Amino acid sequence: MGLFDQLKSILAKSPSPQAPSAPADAISASLGQPPERRVRDRQNARPGTSALIVDDSPTIVAALRKMLNSAGYVTLEALTAEEGIEIARDLTPDIIFLDIVLPGMNGFAALRTLRRDPLTKDIPVIMISGNEQATEQFFGTRIGADDFMKKPFSRLEVFARIERLLDADMVPRRLAAATAQVEATSVSNA
Repeated sequence: MGLFDQLKSILAKSPSPQAPSAPADAISASLGQPPERRVRDRQNARPGTSALIVDDSPTIVAALRKMLNSAGYVTLEALTAEEGIEIARDLTPDIIFLDIVLPGMNGFAALRTLRRDPLTKDIPVIMISGNEQATEQFFGTRIGADDFMKKPFSRLEVFARIERLLDADMVPRRLAAATAQVEATSVSNA
C-alpha cells in the first residue's frame, strides 16, 4: 500500500468514542499524534528580559533571536567572545547564551572572564555547543556555567533551560547565587 493509500485509510477511519475537543485535536488524533504537545503552561521570564546571544553562527543567532523575541525578550547579539564580554559589561543582560567554539577567545575563557568581573559575575550563562562530548558540559559547569545546551536545540529546550533559572520574580538568576541566598536565609532563621 502506498503512502497516499495509508493516509487515506487513516483519515477515513470513524471517530473514536472520545471525540477530540478541538479541531486541532481532531487532526492530531486522526494522524495518531498526541492531542496536546504542551502538558503544562510554560513559565516565561518577565516581559523585557534581556538575553545576550554570543555565537559565531548567524543561523544560531537568528534562530535564538526569533524564539526569544516571540516570547517578549530583548536580544543583544555578538559574534565573538570579546564583543560579548564588552556588551555584557556595558548592558548587563539578564541571561547569556554563550557558544563554546568561537573565533579568537573561546567560550570557556569568556565564561571565566565573565565570572571574575564584578559587573557580570552574577549573570546566568547557558553554554551552547554542537560537540557531543559530555566533558564540555562538565567543564563548563565546573567553571561557572548555569546550564548547557547541545546544538541543534528546540524551542522547548531553550525555554525549559531558562525556566530552570527563573526566580520568584520571573527573572533569570544563577543557580549558585539562588542556592547561596536560600542557605543564608535558612541559617539566619535558625
